[in-house]
Amino acid sequence: MSDNTLKRAVILSSGGLDSTTVIALAQAQGYECHTLSFDYGQRHRSELIAAARVSEKMSVKAHKVVALDLRTIGGSALTDSAISVPEQASDGIPVTYVPARNTVFLSIALGWAEVLGANSIFIGVNAVDYSGYPDCRPEYLEAYAKMAALATKAGVEGCPVTIEAPLLNMSKAEIIRVGVDLGVDYSLTLSCYQATEEGEACGKCDSCRLRRAGFENAGIADPTRYV
Repeated sequence: MSDNTLKRAVILSSGGLDSTTVIALAQAQGYECHTLSFDYGQRHRSELIAAARVSEKMSVKAHKVVALDLRTIGGSALTDSAISVPEQASDGIPVTYVPARNTVFLSIALGWAEVLGANSIFIGVNAVDYSGYPDCRPEYLEAYAKMAALATKAGVEGCPVTIEAPLLNMSKAEIIRVGVDLGVDYSLTLSCYQATEEGEACGKCDSCRLRRAGFENAGIADPTRYV
């Protein structure tokens, strides 16, 4: 692990509102931030462009993009063009859930964290204003942290990489207010499931609805570019 004079963190970054707020929070806590994004076969590349833009503007130490083609297993509206992105709220786990996505992403982040000698992995999951995904719950993160401590050299040697989810119990409005206080420029971010190639949000998908309501409830102007 890294020495005690420097805290390093791997931040899972989608270029969205939540993960960008997490970068700002980690930086405020004194972490040297390394952002990690995934080209996993999602519907658009606009989020990867946003993630790179955010990382550059926020002067992170390093930004890495890992390619994974989750279209080969499908099962989600985000990775299978035959499944439409819903534009109305629905009960249960929505079709935009990508099977095991956070487990896959966290596992690669865990490997990079070990290589970097990082102390922590930060993830922007939220269990209040979210879409009902099973891998955004506190019990999931607790179980993953236990596994990570057992499965890594760092953990066996008594310095497990911690899994940090600072937004877990915050509403979207609270997240936005925290980010604004930390100087986050949300015009750099993109949360839409089906954005255009130009980075314009649809304004209709679940992620757009949650984002728009968050700004309204926070009493802060929404800088999102909608179609």
